[in-house]
Amino acid sequence: MKIVIIGAGEVGYHIAKALYQTNDVVIVDQNEEACARADELDVHVIHGNGANVSILHEALENAGLLVAVTGSDEVNIVACMASKLTVHDATKLKTVARVSNPDYIDKPVAKRPKIGIDIMVCPELTLASEVAEILAIPSAIDAELFADGKVEMMEFVVPSDHKIVGKQMQDLHLANCCIVSALFRDAEVIIPHGGDVIESNDHIVVIGKPAAMKEVRDLFGEKTGKRSKVMIIGGGVVGFYLAKMVANSELNGQFDLKIIESDKDRSLEIAEELPDVLVLNGDGTDINLLKEEGISEMDVVISVTNSDEKNLLCALLAKQLGVKKVIARSDRSDYVSLFEMVGVDSAVSPRQATVNEVLKLTFGQGIESITTIEGEKAEIVEYTASKKSKIVGKPLKNVKFPSGAIISMVVHNGNTVVPRGEYVIKEGDRVVVFCLQSANAEVERLFK
Repeated sequence: MKIVIIGAGEVGYHIAKALYQTNDVVIVDQNEEACARADELDVHVIHGNGANVSILHEALENAGLLVAVTGSDEVNIVACMASKLTVHDATKLKTVARVSNPDYIDKPVAKRPKIGIDIMVCPELTLASEVAEILAIPSAIDAELFADGKVEMMEFVVPSDHKIVGKQMQDLHLANCCIVSALFRDAEVIIPHGGDVIESNDHIVVIGKPAAMKEVRDLFGEKTGKRSKVMIIGGGVVGFYLAKMVANSELNGQFDLKIIESDKDRSLEIAEELPDVLVLNGDGTDINLLKEEGISEMDVVISVTNSDEKNLLCALLAKQLGVKKVIARSDRSDYVSLFEMVGVDSAVSPRQATVNEVLKLTFGQGIESITTIEGEKAEIVEYTASKKSKIVGKPLKNVKFPSGAIISMVVHNGNTVVPRGEYVIKEGDRVVVFCLQSANAEVERLFK
């Protein structure tokens, strides 16, 4: 596929990096440094305004996808609208726009085909939604739902004093509708077998039926009946929507929320919008303020300012002052693993939401959702099996499945099952696959 990317910043660059080896990629940007960085990839770079019709006309010849991810919502929207008007057959061109202003979008992913935008993605809202899911499961550092909520993924860290340290996988005795899909140990990714031994600080990824995951939560010490104390540092789009999601959902009774925001006017706005949330005007790096507000008693501290460096500093301060779990926003993808390496429990990136939506479009039919975990070390992909899929109609034990992947769950006619060797995948089944990036292409071929 020929793909045109408007914007060579952090998001655009990483989309190009993920796609250039198997697609014809064109990048358009006005910034010379960004163009020079993109030029290091094997892509065609155009220096100019991505909303310029003449530039679009040149770039879009035979293109199947346009992705507008500049730092300006308006440029992204205009680029998508102009692209549909520029090409000969607008039905053959898919458009994706990254939009952050809540005046344009009120949910993480929306469709606006009437104005020429097939997919509109709000990374900040997606990030707020992701963090809200992590908050809903106090003992987890990551959580995601698949197959319309019929499959749940949770990632836990094994404390050094936990009772499962030193045990083999087969001794966990999880419910029949749960499976351990992966272990992350330092830089190593392990697709576990029964004899593998669990070590302290392992990151365990469990996938299962939501009703059966309570047992897993109990195993990792989730407490019930107690309101969790949560502090959000940064009242921007992410911090505000995270607080709003929690305050206006069934989670409301589970949390005592505090927001620290450095801008006085913004603090007043949030306080008016969210009267049940305590809003403090101050600096999240002010140790005296943090101590006065009882940070050592917090269950979770989430730092989501617009500065990666400040988020890291706030998170590390919180950890040093005794906070059990700290979550930090990182806009730069190369910081995610660094954050977690130095002590942040979970580093979350708004960039990945846009990348995942674009990947779904380029992978073609059958892909329902993609979640990247552990800083792009692996992915969980949800497929819908079609009549033409090579994996359909024969027992899994007879399918040449790549060693770097595992089918974790299958949803058939609304029923969730952990497939064994004798299981036969049928047309229409929703299949959740854990795979290393090295195995992606092979898995994809099985579902085409």
